[in-house]
Amino acid sequence: MGKNHIPIIVGAAQFTQRKGTPQPLDSLSLMVKTGQEAIKNTQNKKIVDFIDAVYMVNISSWSYEDAPGELSKKLNITPKEKIYLPDGGHSPQMLVNRAAKAIASGEHRCVLITGGEAAYSINKLFKGKRPKHWPKNKPSKYLNGGNWDIPDIDRKYGLHFPSLTYAIFETALRSSSGRTIEEHRKYMGALLERFSKVASKNPLSWTQKLFSADEITTPSPKNRRVVHPYTKRMCANNFVDQAGTIIVASEEIAELLNIDRKYWIYIMGGVDLKNINEIYRRPRLDSSPAIREGSRIALEQAGLELADIDKFDLYSCFPSIVEIFMKELGIKEDDPRELTVTGGLPYFGTPLSNYSLHAIINTVELIRTDPSLKVMVIANGGYNTKQSIGIYGTKPPTMDWGVQDVSKIQESILKRKLPDIVEKVNGKLTVEGYSIIYDRTGQPKRGVLVGSLENGDRALAIIATESGMLFTLENQELVGKNFVIKYDANIDRNIAISME
Repeated sequence: MGKNHIPIIVGAAQFTQRKGTPQPLDSLSLMVKTGQEAIKNTQNKKIVDFIDAVYMVNISSWSYEDAPGELSKKLNITPKEKIYLPDGGHSPQMLVNRAAKAIASGEHRCVLITGGEAAYSINKLFKGKRPKHWPKNKPSKYLNGGNWDIPDIDRKYGLHFPSLTYAIFETALRSSSGRTIEEHRKYMGALLERFSKVASKNPLSWTQKLFSADEITTPSPKNRRVVHPYTKRMCANNFVDQAGTIIVASEEIAELLNIDRKYWIYIMGGVDLKNINEIYRRPRLDSSPAIREGSRIALEQAGLELADIDKFDLYSCFPSIVEIFMKELGIKEDDPRELTVTGGLPYFGTPLSNYSLHAIINTVELIRTDPSLKVMVIANGGYNTKQSIGIYGTKPPTMDWGVQDVSKIQESILKRKLPDIVEKVNGKLTVEGYSIIYDRTGQPKRGVLVGSLENGDRALAIIATESGMLFTLENQELVGKNFVIKYDANIDRNIAISME
């Protein structure tokens, strides 16, 4: 990386389109708005002449034939590279890391990174029907990378629903923490109350009401049970209209355009790693080797220790992922440092895969206000699967971008994959993680168990409502308990027959 090829963020803007907005903008129009504002934020409109790449996070709420191309035209940008990604909450930070490497190598001079959703408008306001002032919904011409590969076994047991999978992690975490069900409920509530407090003070949060720990964890008509042990207020809120854009350039371009140094924010360190894809093939349900290793690598590049980080933004789609990150980073329960700079996915809002771009934009704004700050952002995709880390501050990295080779570390994480799951079982299952799925009235519908057989192999099973067991198990800790399970050919699933 040449002296002047050090990557910096020079422009950032975000927008929340409120309920009741007349003629609400569609997803791409929200990105156009924040793109224009990010260009203005650089204090030099000539930056558009240097933007030679547009990186866009996947849009889930609407579809465009060539969203990056349409955006480029509206912003008067002529990129030589356009990237449009499939789903994944890790995407914004991963794209920042990619942009940093591309600028450091001289591949690009300036990269615009953007994403946005109008999921509230299209789903809640317009009930899925296209409003007249929106463009027609057209399938995208391309994706840079394939969509998530979800195994059939995951679909059979519902593991492709994030709320269920993260709830299974939660029960595994609760057990390993040694807390009772009630103690852990209070712990989760206190943790999320911290997020709600930040969101209540953020003018761009979708939900600005401050919820107490009890209001978050106690079921009520406005806060229904979703999956054990989660209520609605403990889950990411996808129905929002939000967009954000950042502009990453080299120091050389910033100097050429006389962009004031007080606007320069350095990407001090960053890394992208992934965990084993199938949750039942991971040695543990309550850990993330990707974050354990990745945080060490990113801090080393930044020349920092964890104690030097002033604030964090830990991806918070559900409490379990925050707890896993805290555990892997070594953040204690009583650590006074903020764990979110936005308010988190349940309260700030979740513009689907683009949430972490808002965390990065908030980070830029915070550091510009207080240049002494150093902030770590952790973005998460899939089911505690793909994770990207970024560290931000006002000093350049101590190790050049593109120098570190993490391939051996990545290989070592994936090498620990357990044998494939046993699909048809008649025997005993020891539970390692579980959840109960509720209907919209709060009645239990089905239980899902992940555990080990007597020979050590992993298996899945359901607890059907017909068994009558569900109604007696809600207030019991099932991790560590043994169930007799039997394969039922009629539904092609293992069913729990009894608990020993």
